[in-house]
Amino acid sequence: MTQSESSPLGAVEVSAELLARYDRPGPRYTSYPTAVDFHDGFGPDDYAACLTDAAARPQDPLSLYVHLPFCRNRCSFCACHVMIASSDSLPDNYLRHLVAEARDTADRLGERRVLQQYHWGGGTPTFHPPDVLANLHGQLVSAFELEPDAEVALEVDPRITTEEHLSALREVGFNRISMGVQDVDAVVQDLIGRHQTWEQTATLHEAARRLGYQSINMDLIYGLPGQDEQTFARSLESVIGLRPDRLAVYSFALVPWMRPHQKRIDQDKLPDRDVKFGLLSLAIDELTGAGYEQIGMDHFALQTDELAIAHRERTLSRNFMGYTTKRGTEIVGLGTSAISDVGGSYAQNHRRLASYFGAVDSGELPTERGITLDFDDRLRRYVITELMCNGRLVAQEIDDQFGITVVDEFSAELSELEGPGGLVEAGLVEINGGNIEATPIGRTFIRNVAMVFDARLRKTAPGGPVFSRTV
Repeated sequence: MTQSESSPLGAVEVSAELLARYDRPGPRYTSYPTAVDFHDGFGPDDYAACLTDAAARPQDPLSLYVHLPFCRNRCSFCACHVMIASSDSLPDNYLRHLVAEARDTADRLGERRVLQQYHWGGGTPTFHPPDVLANLHGQLVSAFELEPDAEVALEVDPRITTEEHLSALREVGFNRISMGVQDVDAVVQDLIGRHQTWEQTATLHEAARRLGYQSINMDLIYGLPGQDEQTFARSLESVIGLRPDRLAVYSFALVPWMRPHQKRIDQDKLPDRDVKFGLLSLAIDELTGAGYEQIGMDHFALQTDELAIAHRERTLSRNFMGYTTKRGTEIVGLGTSAISDVGGSYAQNHRRLASYFGAVDSGELPTERGITLDFDDRLRRYVITELMCNGRLVAQEIDDQFGITVVDEFSAELSELEGPGGLVEAGLVEINGGNIEATPIGRTFIRNVAMVFDARLRKTAPGGPVFSRTV
């Protein structure tokens, strides 16, 4: 695509100049403040105080995230916190420590143990045999308690997940799954070190439907080596044919400074910026044309899905487990690298397994780092979350909730948006009396819109790359 050309995005056109201008490093805003701002001055005692604070509010909603980090092999594209295990001894030892951490955490929460969301992530949770997972679930829910209509979800890898896995987990109460697909093209799979037959994917999807899982999500990634519009169109056609309830279409995050194994990727085979954006445009067009609604950033749901309904009603929210209809839910994270959002703070567990084991063995919370949010952090978290989820800000709602005046509190940000060369001029947002609405193009560049309100990003000291690119 030349500088004078443009790329289609649904009913709008995105110029090459606009694409070049806004393709820059930026957070994905899984949290605000982001993990870059977590520090080791926040430790176990600080997190213990947060749990005590949470225990004093036993009627408030609570969610639980459980990190199961083990995989059979490492995909070269992966940016998750995973570990490769060649025997059962280390994973079994990990599960023992995980249960011990769960019981300690539950004790500190007192009567506040009822969960409305419960999610296993990884790694590959189904790395473990079905009976081991059923036993783990039993031990965890003996420490906590599930609401009758709780979301009980896990991530699965179709290459190693069997119908026996799905049956055993459905029997104990799991009702949602997310399946990693990434791309169905054999050449692309070879370049990323993930060989997954279409039969494995389709067979597992059919089993999940037959067993009565209420919601099935599939993950795709655009921007992988070897992808072009023809190969990615086949991936989209294949998954649309299965009709999953939801699809996550993630931008490939190239972060070799954080994940050294990504250095195995031949960057000469990566699609360039214009081609990559073309893949996103294709995904939006194909999925919305097939009856999916684009929600938040990089997610799609059938128009009858509760996420799509929440998106239309502007009540969608987001946490470390993804987009959700559950607003204001505090999250307890268990396992290595897991992040909790409790008591006005974020607390992250040790990422090194030896440190995690050592803390749990000593009866100490395995907190490595974190951050306590001040008033400005909480205000900006609300603003950024609303933008990332619902694509708009209503000034009066913010004024009422935080006791401020948006046009005064964010005068600098509004000036940046409305000034020469700002996002209003670029056609990404519209502003009316302090109310901000992302345009269709702006929703695609929503990370860039949110970055305007990220006070901490402006203070980030240079010294090497931190974030993946926004396109």
